[in-house]
Amino acid sequence: METKMNKAQWRRKSRRAFLAAGAAGVLGVLGASWALTRRDEWGIPWPLRSAQRANETLWRNIYGNGRLGATPPAPEPGTEARVNGDIGLDYEGSHASWRLTVNAQPEREAGNRRDSVFTLDRIHKMPQTETTELFKCIEGWSMPLSYRGVRFSDFLAATGLGTRDGQPWSPSRPLADLYRYVGLVTPDGAYYVSLDMESMLHPKTILATAMNGAPLSDEHGAPLRLIVPVKYGIKSLKRIGRIFFSDTQPPDYWAEQGYDWYAAL
Repeated sequence: METKMNKAQWRRKSRRAFLAAGAAGVLGVLGASWALTRRDEWGIPWPLRSAQRANETLWRNIYGNGRLGATPPAPEPGTEARVNGDIGLDYEGSHASWRLTVNAQPEREAGNRRDSVFTLDRIHKMPQTETTELFKCIEGWSMPLSYRGVRFSDFLAATGLGTRDGQPWSPSRPLADLYRYVGLVTPDGAYYVSLDMESMLHPKTILATAMNGAPLSDEHGAPLRLIVPVKYGIKSLKRIGRIFFSDTQPPDYWAEQGYDWYAAL
């Protein structure tokens, strides 16, 4: 008698579980259909972009430039690095004719804007830093790479760019003295990224001119590229042609294709 009752109870529970799972599945499909038919925001429906922004808020709350992370062993000088991505690398000029233009104020202040132009020689004369980082691609692969160049924080300190008053940046100044975002664009304008200023000030964020003991090759963004180890590689723009600052989030190539803008590791 007890066995029959247990079987009956098991059948009732199974039916309830089946109905609950079915209802959850229907709600899931309806929810997904609703989300996917909402208006687009930077390439994806706004509910999905809102989820990415919630993730960004979480990471921002725990982020700190004092967390340097482990440094992997440096690869042997001359080690060939994997080549990935060639968007924005169409450039007919020579390295000698290359120039970096930096817009000191946002586009909306163009009437009073001061633009600065840098040659590669001028970049080389700034304080140089070398570091080895585990470069991580959003496609799932990673490899240690050594880079040499100018820390972005040193670049701001040497030039006074990026600050609202035009005075050189120093760690003792409040972050609010700087514009909130940095935009970088290739010379041909085909590839562009934007990053939060705090990540750009990370001690290992570098405007790089050399990799694995040799000058950058064209495939890796010669003569100057960005390395920002706290982000996936899609943010480390090759062949920088222009840098600008803004208090509103500038355009970003892969975010417009639906990728997470913050791209934190």
